[in-house]
Amino acid sequence: GSVRASCAARRSEGYAGSLHGGVISALLDGAMTHCIFAHGRAGVTGELRVRYRHSVVTDHMAVVRGWIRRFSPPLCFMGAELFQDGQVKATATAKFVDRPQLAEKG
Repeated sequence: GSVRASCAARRSEGYAGSLHGGVISALLDGAMTHCIFAHGRAGVTGELRVRYRHSVVTDHMAVVRGWIRRFSPPLCFMGAELFQDGQVKATATAKFVDRPQLAEKG
């Protein structure tokens, strides 16, 4: 699934007018986490690799999308992209460790 996110907060800037890389990483990680939740599972990030392709401009809407690439228990291989103005600004791949007991606790 995908999540729309506004990147308007000035306090989230790295350089003036650009969203901080740590915030971008958190958005991508969050999209993948919510993708796992949408499939009735839970997991924790074991490895995260982010590729920053272009600056993400604050004060513009961005769209974050996460998906499951492959599930091989206990690992879930994930992917995510952050788009802005029709352009891929950042991508991520991750390995999540399946934690079904977390899903049971809701």
